[in-house]
Amino acid sequence: MSSPPAYPGIRISGCWALGAEGSSNAEALDRLLPPMGPGRAPRKRTTSQCKSEPPLLRTSKRTIYTAGRPPWYNEHGTQSKEAFAIGLGGGSASGKTTVARMIIEALDVPWVVLLSMDSFYKVLTRQQQEQAALHNYNFDHPDAFDFDLIVSTLQKLKQGKSVKVPVYDFTTHSRKKDWKMLYGANVIIFEGIMAFADKTLLELLDMKIFVDTDSDIRLVRRLRRDISERGRDIAGVIKQYNKFVKPAFDQYIQPTMRLADIVVPRGSGNTVAIDLIVQHVHSQLEERELSVRAALASAHQCHPLPRTLSVLKSTPQVRGMHTIIRDKETSRDEFIFYSKRLMRLLIEHALSFLPFQDCVVQTPQGQDYAGKCYAGKQITGVSILRAGETMEPALRAVCKDVRIGTILIQTNQLTGEPELHYLRLPKDISDDHVILMDCTVSTGAAAMMAVRVLLDHDVPEDKIFLLSLLMAEMGVHSVAYAFPRVRIITTAVDKRVNDLFRIIPGIGNFGDRYFGTDAVPEGSDEEEVASTG
Repeated sequence: MSSPPAYPGIRISGCWALGAEGSSNAEALDRLLPPMGPGRAPRKRTTSQCKSEPPLLRTSKRTIYTAGRPPWYNEHGTQSKEAFAIGLGGGSASGKTTVARMIIEALDVPWVVLLSMDSFYKVLTRQQQEQAALHNYNFDHPDAFDFDLIVSTLQKLKQGKSVKVPVYDFTTHSRKKDWKMLYGANVIIFEGIMAFADKTLLELLDMKIFVDTDSDIRLVRRLRRDISERGRDIAGVIKQYNKFVKPAFDQYIQPTMRLADIVVPRGSGNTVAIDLIVQHVHSQLEERELSVRAALASAHQCHPLPRTLSVLKSTPQVRGMHTIIRDKETSRDEFIFYSKRLMRLLIEHALSFLPFQDCVVQTPQGQDYAGKCYAGKQITGVSILRAGETMEPALRAVCKDVRIGTILIQTNQLTGEPELHYLRLPKDISDDHVILMDCTVSTGAAAMMAVRVLLDHDVPEDKIFLLSLLMAEMGVHSVAYAFPRVRIITTAVDKRVNDLFRIIPGIGNFGDRYFGTDAVPEGSDEEEVASTG
């Protein structure tokens, strides 16, 4: 895309005089700035922020997930196309973050990550800390940023993986102890003054936008921000601006404007430019749309069941319990009771596939006993909401102090595709054996998405155990083909799925039968959160 000409910004007279006079009134600075849009409050922050939570609509009775992340992988379980990365460059206080949030709001797509360059300042030495306290350290030089960490973080996000992002404290000029966890997205917006200053970083950006705001406006914004939000005095702000900020803009930042695909004059006030950006991003996202479920329905069939599949032995007791829960006339109480019995047997069976090692203990009689003990670090359960959470009590009953995570996956009623709406996983899950739980698996679309999430959080494939009360052969093949080292464990496998991707003969909608929501009246406040097989 060719770069449009940058139009002259609004000049504000008197702001240099204000700096010289040393006024300490933050409200006076506000009056020098152009009015903000309706309902847009100035942001207040003393630490760097990276927001990635999915869109929510909260009511007094429930939380509704208004949009979800569609598949970012193909039927082989591998990534089809990388996330679309937008770079936002421009001078300090030019309005980059505001423009980024306006783009996010106008895009109206789920799973957008806003990654700020402010998070990636290098850790300062003691001498540099002393210089920073005296406003003698140059935070506006390329050497102030950890570009290696920026590049590796952006690469992982583009691949759909999880990353840990440092949180920078502007008041102490240091990184906080706890880093923020971000997960991959459909769109990544990376903003910062040096967004275009590194060649490797530039190659990762699919679209480059330069926010061009008048220097006087940027100075007034910086004065207001640093005085009211970061506890600095006006003399120190002016000193730092004249010594470091303005020279850095002239030497390092302004020259990168020529690298931009689009230049946005007047920042957030230029709604025409923002609309054009949004239209272009939408067209790029449309090209990346996938149809995973249809591909799964026609792939990997008519093959023998994989060796990674383990089916609980069909004893008369197990078959009797299946008879009860498959019977459409079974009451809800009996359905719950016998489902729980099957879940307990399934989980006990699954635990036998965990790694064990030889160990010797001493009995109360003073004798040695050569036994076995678990050879891993710990076990974590992850349920695919909502049906999968019904298996959590059985897991807790047999695994002491087990950690539990949740993933919410729903079917988009228009596209028929699974969508990731929410996830909450324990810290350091990559070290654990993970028991992934869903009560039924038909095409395997939801199970594949959940496995992909775990892999993106660096859980080794051979440490993932997919547990389900009932699976269709199609789902078994789909998961096993895409992830051949995932252990698949179930109590029964049915042959077919119908045109609506329901298991035949099946069990019905497990969540509806278990929670009693199979006859929810229209307009009810009952939450409809059914994971899709």
